[in-house]
Amino acid sequence: MSDMFSDGWMKELQEKWNASSDITGPLAEAKFSARIAYGYKGDEKALGMLVIENGRVVQAGAYDGSELDWDLRADADKWNSWIEGGFGLTKLGPAVATGALQFATGNYRQMIRNPSLANPFLSHFKLMQEIGLS
Repeated sequence: MSDMFSDGWMKELQEKWNASSDITGPLAEAKFSARIAYGYKGDEKALGMLVIENGRVVQAGAYDGSELDWDLRADADKWNSWIEGGFGLTKLGPAVATGALQFATGNYRQMIRNPSLANPFLSHFKLMQEIGLS
């Protein structure tokens, strides 16, 4: 297991993502393509990144400085608690409302109002939980 959001951790997330029809199916139907990054609040730049084309991750690894569609940030203890304890719909609203989860880039409301995006978004946290922490 690699450190959260490291190159190896992101590649493991890519494998799990692409193997999950609960994620790839709805996103492919929605023709969802995006560059999504993950990192810690207060850091100048994100740590890890996924490049998604039509619902499938085509590139994963360390953030390369490219323009992002989504940039998710939280404190390390929050990421750890979500990865260890799960992250569902009941945690999403409060996490965003309190600023625990920040969308440094990207429109949270647009995503959450669209079930073909919201459900895969929540499902991808389950994949993070499967990878775990080092």
